[in-house]
Amino acid sequence: MAVTPDDAIKAIRGSGGAQPGYRALHAKGTLYHGRFTASPEAATLSRAKHLDGSSVPALFRFSNGAGNPKQPDNVPGVRGLAVKLTLPDGSTTDVSTQTARLFVSSTPDGFIDLLKAMRPGPAMPLRMAAYAATHPKLLGALPVLRDANRVPASYATVEYHGLHAFRWVAADGSARFVRYHLHPVAGEDFLSGGAAKGRDPDFLHHELNTRLAGGPVRFDFRVQIAGPNDSTVDPSAPWRSTETVTVGNFEITGIDTEREHDGDIVVFDPMRVTDGIEPSDDKVLHFRTFAYSASVKLRSGVDRGAEAPPA
Repeated sequence: MAVTPDDAIKAIRGSGGAQPGYRALHAKGTLYHGRFTASPEAATLSRAKHLDGSSVPALFRFSNGAGNPKQPDNVPGVRGLAVKLTLPDGSTTDVSTQTARLFVSSTPDGFIDLLKAMRPGPAMPLRMAAYAATHPKLLGALPVLRDANRVPASYATVEYHGLHAFRWVAADGSARFVRYHLHPVAGEDFLSGGAAKGRDPDFLHHELNTRLAGGPVRFDFRVQIAGPNDSTVDPSAPWRSTETVTVGNFEITGIDTEREHDGDIVVFDPMRVTDGIEPSDDKVLHFRTFAYSASVKLRSGVDRGAEAPPA
Protein backbone atom coordinates (compact mmCIF):
# COMPACT_ATOMS: atom_id res chain seq x y z
CA MET A 1 0.00 0.00 0.00
CA ALA A 2 1.39 3.39 -1.00
CA VAL A 3 2.24 5.85 1.74
CA THR A 4 0.20 9.03 2.15
CA PRO A 5 1.17 12.60 3.06
CA ASP A 6 -0.35 12.01 6.49
CA ASP A 7 1.98 9.01 6.90
CA ALA A 8 4.88 11.33 6.13
CA ILE A 9 3.75 13.95 8.66
CA LYS A 10 3.29 11.27 11.30
CA ALA A 11 6.77 9.87 10.67
CA ILE A 12 8.34 13.35 10.74
CA ARG A 13 6.52 14.12 13.98
CA GLY A 14 7.90 10.90 15.48
CA SER A 15 11.44 12.01 14.70
CA GLY A 16 10.93 15.40 16.36
CA GLY A 17 9.52 17.52 13.54
CA ALA A 18 6.12 18.48 12.10
CA GLN A 19 5.22 20.89 14.88
CA PRO A 20 1.96 22.87 14.59
CA GLY A 21 2.50 26.36 13.22
CA TYR A 22 5.71 25.45 11.37
CA ARG A 23 6.84 23.69 8.22
CA ALA A 24 7.08 19.94 8.73
CA LEU A 25 10.79 20.06 7.83
CA HIS A 26 13.09 23.06 7.36
CA ALA A 27 11.06 24.65 10.14
CA LYS A 28 13.68 27.26 11.06
CA GLY A 29 14.40 29.68 8.26
CA THR A 30 14.40 33.26 7.04
CA LEU A 31 13.16 34.89 3.84
CA TYR A 32 15.31 37.21 1.71
CA HIS A 33 14.76 39.07 -1.55
CA GLY A 34 16.91 39.59 -4.60
CA ARG A 35 17.11 38.80 -8.29
CA PHE A 36 18.10 36.15 -10.81
CA THR A 37 19.82 36.90 -14.10
CA ALA A 38 20.29 34.17 -16.68
CA SER A 39 23.48 33.67 -18.66
CA PRO A 40 23.49 33.61 -22.50
CA GLU A 41 23.94 29.84 -22.37
CA ALA A 42 20.67 29.32 -20.50
CA ALA A 43 18.44 30.10 -23.47
CA THR A 44 20.16 27.39 -25.51
CA LEU A 45 18.98 24.80 -22.98
CA SER A 46 15.45 25.96 -22.17
CA ARG A 47 12.80 28.31 -23.53
CA ALA A 48 11.63 29.18 -19.97
CA LYS A 49 11.00 32.93 -19.71
CA HIS A 50 13.31 33.48 -16.73
CA LEU A 51 16.18 31.99 -18.75
CA ASP A 52 16.06 34.48 -21.62
CA GLY A 53 18.68 36.76 -20.09
CA SER A 54 16.42 39.31 -18.43
CA SER A 55 16.59 39.89 -14.67
CA VAL A 56 13.63 38.64 -12.62
CA PRO A 57 12.67 39.11 -8.95
CA ALA A 58 13.50 36.26 -6.58
CA LEU A 59 12.44 35.29 -3.07
CA PHE A 60 14.91 33.15 -1.10
CA ARG A 61 14.62 31.08 2.05
CA PHE A 62 17.68 29.85 3.92
CA SER A 63 16.89 27.17 6.48
CA ASN A 64 18.00 24.37 8.72
CA GLY A 65 16.71 21.00 7.54
CA ALA A 66 15.23 19.80 10.82
CA GLY A 67 11.56 19.98 11.75
CA ASN A 68 12.50 21.59 15.07
CA PRO A 69 12.00 25.38 14.78
CA LYS A 70 14.54 25.87 17.60
CA GLN A 71 17.28 23.74 16.02
CA PRO A 72 20.60 25.45 16.88
CA ASP A 73 22.63 26.68 13.92
CA ASN A 74 25.87 25.48 15.51
CA VAL A 75 25.15 21.74 15.36
CA PRO A 76 25.56 19.44 12.34
CA GLY A 77 22.61 19.30 9.99
CA VAL A 78 21.45 19.67 6.41
CA ARG A 79 20.81 23.28 5.29
CA GLY A 80 18.41 24.40 2.60
CA LEU A 81 18.13 27.18 0.05
CA ALA A 82 14.79 27.53 -1.71
CA VAL A 83 14.08 30.10 -4.42
CA LYS A 84 10.85 31.46 -5.89
CA LEU A 85 11.22 33.30 -9.20
CA THR A 86 8.56 35.69 -10.46
CA LEU A 87 8.22 35.57 -14.25
CA PRO A 88 7.23 38.54 -16.46
CA ASP A 89 3.60 37.38 -16.61
CA GLY A 90 3.35 37.29 -12.81
CA SER A 91 3.52 33.50 -12.49
CA THR A 92 6.18 31.85 -10.38
CA THR A 93 8.51 28.89 -10.59
CA ASP A 94 10.52 27.35 -7.75
CA VAL A 95 13.99 25.93 -7.23
CA SER A 96 14.52 23.70 -4.18
CA THR A 97 18.07 22.83 -3.05
CA GLN A 98 19.91 21.57 0.01
CA THR A 99 23.43 20.79 1.11
CA ALA A 100 23.01 17.04 0.46
CA ARG A 101 23.83 16.03 -3.10
CA LEU A 102 21.52 13.01 -2.97
CA PHE A 103 18.32 11.93 -1.27
CA VAL A 104 18.42 9.09 1.24
CA SER A 105 15.87 6.94 -0.64
CA SER A 106 14.64 6.30 -4.16
CA THR A 107 10.98 6.20 -3.02
CA PRO A 108 8.71 7.99 -0.53
CA ASP A 109 8.15 4.66 1.25
CA GLY A 110 11.86 4.23 1.89
CA PHE A 111 12.18 7.75 3.28
CA ILE A 112 9.29 7.27 5.68
CA ASP A 113 10.71 3.93 6.80
CA LEU A 114 13.99 5.73 7.56
CA LEU A 115 12.20 8.39 9.62
CA LYS A 116 10.49 5.65 11.62
CA ALA A 117 13.85 3.99 12.25
CA MET A 118 15.29 7.33 13.43
CA ARG A 119 12.72 7.82 16.20
CA PRO A 120 14.59 8.75 19.39
CA GLY A 121 14.84 6.04 22.01
CA PRO A 122 16.99 3.13 23.19
CA ALA A 123 15.84 0.92 20.31
CA MET A 124 16.96 3.38 17.61
CA PRO A 125 20.34 1.67 16.92
CA LEU A 126 18.58 -1.65 16.36
CA ARG A 127 15.99 -0.04 14.08
CA MET A 128 18.70 1.70 12.08
CA ALA A 129 20.64 -1.54 11.72
CA ALA A 130 17.53 -3.28 10.46
CA TYR A 131 16.86 -0.44 8.01
CA ALA A 132 20.42 -0.58 6.67
CA ALA A 133 20.13 -4.33 6.19
CA THR A 134 17.04 -3.92 4.00
CA HIS A 135 18.20 -0.69 2.32
CA PRO A 136 21.89 -1.32 1.46
CA LYS A 137 22.14 1.88 -0.62
CA LEU A 138 22.06 3.83 2.66
CA LEU A 139 25.63 2.75 3.45
CA GLY A 140 26.88 4.23 0.19
CA ALA A 141 25.08 7.48 0.96
CA LEU A 142 26.68 7.93 4.40
CA PRO A 143 29.73 9.89 3.13
CA VAL A 144 27.40 12.20 1.20
CA LEU A 145 25.25 12.77 4.28
CA ARG A 146 28.33 13.38 6.43
CA ASP A 147 29.52 16.13 4.10
CA ALA A 148 26.03 17.64 3.88
CA ASN A 149 25.81 17.93 7.67
CA ARG A 150 28.96 19.99 8.15
CA VAL A 151 28.41 23.33 9.88
CA PRO A 152 29.08 26.15 7.40
CA ALA A 153 30.69 29.42 8.42
CA SER A 154 27.80 31.13 6.64
CA TYR A 155 24.69 30.27 4.67
CA ALA A 156 26.60 32.06 1.91
CA THR A 157 29.63 29.72 1.97
CA VAL A 158 28.19 26.32 1.16
CA GLU A 159 27.00 24.62 -2.02
CA TYR A 160 23.34 23.67 -2.41
CA HIS A 161 22.06 20.91 -4.68
CA GLY A 162 18.78 19.96 -6.30
CA LEU A 163 17.80 16.37 -5.59
CA HIS A 164 15.71 15.75 -8.69
CA ALA A 165 16.05 15.72 -12.46
CA PHE A 166 14.10 18.10 -14.68
CA ARG A 167 13.68 18.02 -18.44
CA TRP A 168 14.71 21.31 -19.99
CA VAL A 169 13.19 21.96 -23.42
CA ALA A 170 14.75 24.54 -25.73
CA ALA A 171 13.00 26.73 -28.30
CA ASP A 172 14.05 24.37 -31.08
CA GLY A 173 12.45 21.41 -29.31
CA SER A 174 15.69 19.80 -28.19
CA ALA A 175 15.63 18.51 -24.62
CA ARG A 176 17.94 17.21 -21.94
CA PHE A 177 17.61 16.23 -18.29
CA VAL A 178 19.47 18.32 -15.69
CA ARG A 179 20.10 18.54 -11.98
CA TYR A 180 20.59 21.86 -10.19
CA HIS A 181 23.63 23.06 -8.25
CA LEU A 182 24.08 26.46 -6.54
CA HIS A 183 27.72 27.45 -6.02
CA PRO A 184 28.63 30.29 -3.62
CA VAL A 185 30.61 33.05 -5.31
CA ALA A 186 32.29 33.67 -1.93
CA GLY A 187 33.63 30.11 -1.94
CA GLU A 188 32.99 27.32 0.54
CA ASP A 189 33.93 27.72 4.21
CA PHE A 190 33.09 25.39 7.12
CA LEU A 191 33.65 25.41 10.87
CA SER A 192 35.46 22.79 12.90
CA GLY A 193 33.44 21.06 15.61
CA GLY A 194 35.09 23.12 18.33
CA ALA A 195 34.60 26.42 16.51
CA ALA A 196 30.94 25.62 15.83
CA LYS A 197 30.20 24.90 19.49
CA GLY A 198 31.34 28.39 20.40
CA ARG A 199 28.88 30.07 18.03
CA ASP A 200 25.46 31.49 18.91
CA PRO A 201 22.51 29.12 18.26
CA ASP A 202 21.23 31.63 15.66
CA PHE A 203 24.60 32.63 14.25
CA LEU A 204 23.84 31.67 10.61
CA HIS A 205 20.90 34.07 10.52
CA HIS A 206 22.85 36.90 12.17
CA GLU A 207 25.97 36.31 10.08
CA LEU A 208 24.04 36.48 6.81
CA ASN A 209 22.31 39.72 7.79
CA THR A 210 25.66 41.26 8.70
CA ARG A 211 27.18 40.03 5.45
CA LEU A 212 24.33 41.54 3.42
CA ALA A 213 24.93 44.92 5.04
CA GLY A 214 28.23 44.93 3.15
CA GLY A 215 26.78 43.95 -0.22
CA PRO A 216 24.82 41.27 -2.08
CA VAL A 217 25.37 37.55 -1.62
CA ARG A 218 25.68 35.66 -4.92
CA PHE A 219 25.38 32.10 -6.10
CA ASP A 220 26.14 30.74 -9.56
CA PHE A 221 23.31 28.57 -10.89
CA ARG A 222 24.78 25.55 -12.63
CA VAL A 223 23.01 22.62 -14.21
CA GLN A 224 24.53 19.17 -14.52
CA ILE A 225 23.46 17.53 -17.78
CA ALA A 226 22.54 13.87 -17.52
CA GLY A 227 24.63 11.28 -19.31
CA PRO A 228 23.14 8.26 -21.09
CA ASN A 229 23.38 6.04 -18.00
CA ASP A 230 22.33 8.58 -15.36
CA SER A 231 18.98 7.89 -13.68
CA THR A 232 16.43 10.67 -14.03
CA VAL A 233 13.94 9.02 -11.64
CA ASP A 234 16.09 8.03 -8.65
CA PRO A 235 17.14 10.96 -6.42
CA SER A 236 19.40 8.64 -4.40
CA ALA A 237 21.54 7.70 -7.43
CA PRO A 238 24.61 9.83 -8.22
CA TRP A 239 25.22 10.97 -11.78
CA ARG A 240 28.45 10.11 -13.56
CA SER A 241 28.20 12.96 -16.03
CA THR A 242 30.62 15.82 -15.42
CA GLU A 243 29.05 18.14 -18.01
CA THR A 244 27.85 21.34 -16.37
CA VAL A 245 26.66 24.69 -17.67
CA THR A 246 26.41 27.94 -15.68
CA VAL A 247 22.92 29.21 -16.54
CA GLY A 248 22.79 32.32 -14.39
CA ASN A 249 23.43 34.07 -11.12
CA PHE A 250 21.31 34.50 -8.00
CA GLU A 251 21.79 37.74 -6.09
CA ILE A 252 20.43 38.08 -2.54
CA THR A 253 20.22 41.73 -1.50
CA GLY A 254 18.35 41.87 1.81
CA ILE A 255 15.98 40.33 4.31
CA ASP A 256 12.33 40.11 3.23
CA THR A 257 9.78 41.62 5.60
CA GLU A 258 6.71 41.57 3.35
CA ARG A 259 5.78 37.90 3.07
CA GLU A 260 4.28 35.40 5.52
CA HIS A 261 2.18 37.92 7.42
CA ASP A 262 -1.59 37.98 7.98
CA GLY A 263 -2.25 34.53 6.57
CA ASP A 264 0.16 34.80 3.66
CA ILE A 265 1.57 31.30 3.03
CA VAL A 266 4.74 30.81 1.02
CA VAL A 267 5.39 27.32 -0.35
CA PHE A 268 8.56 26.47 -2.24
CA ASP A 269 7.54 23.46 -4.33
CA PRO A 270 9.94 21.94 -6.87
CA MET A 271 6.93 20.71 -8.84
CA ARG A 272 6.03 24.34 -9.58
CA VAL A 273 7.64 24.54 -13.01
CA THR A 274 7.00 26.69 -16.07
CA ASP A 275 6.94 26.22 -19.85
CA GLY A 276 10.34 24.95 -20.92
CA ILE A 277 10.90 22.93 -17.74
CA GLU A 278 9.21 19.60 -17.05
CA PRO A 279 9.39 17.36 -13.97
CA SER A 280 10.86 13.91 -14.36
CA ASP A 281 8.95 10.79 -13.31
CA ASP A 282 10.79 10.73 -9.98
CA LYS A 283 8.27 9.42 -7.41
CA VAL A 284 9.81 11.39 -4.57
CA LEU A 285 9.55 14.63 -6.57
CA HIS A 286 5.85 14.09 -7.27
CA PHE A 287 5.12 13.07 -3.67
CA ARG A 288 6.60 16.31 -2.34
CA THR A 289 3.65 18.38 -3.61
CA PHE A 290 1.21 16.30 -1.57
CA ALA A 291 3.49 16.36 1.48
CA TYR A 292 3.80 20.16 1.24
CA SER A 293 0.03 20.49 1.13
CA ALA A 294 -0.21 18.42 4.32
CA SER A 295 2.50 20.63 5.85
CA VAL A 296 0.54 23.78 4.93
CA LYS A 297 -2.50 22.34 6.73
CA LEU A 298 -0.34 21.60 9.76
CA ARG A 299 1.18 25.07 10.05
CA SER A 300 -1.77 27.20 9.00
CA GLY A 301 -4.90 25.18 9.69
CA VAL A 302 -6.19 25.74 6.17
CA ASP A 303 -6.05 23.66 3.00
CA ARG A 304 -3.54 24.62 0.35
CA GLY A 305 -5.20 26.56 -2.44
CA ALA A 306 -5.36 26.19 -6.19
CA GLU A 307 -1.77 27.47 -6.45
CA ALA A 308 -0.56 23.94 -5.71
CA PRO A 309 1.02 22.42 -8.82
CA PRO A 310 -0.83 19.54 -10.45
CA ALA A 311 0.78 16.22 -9.59
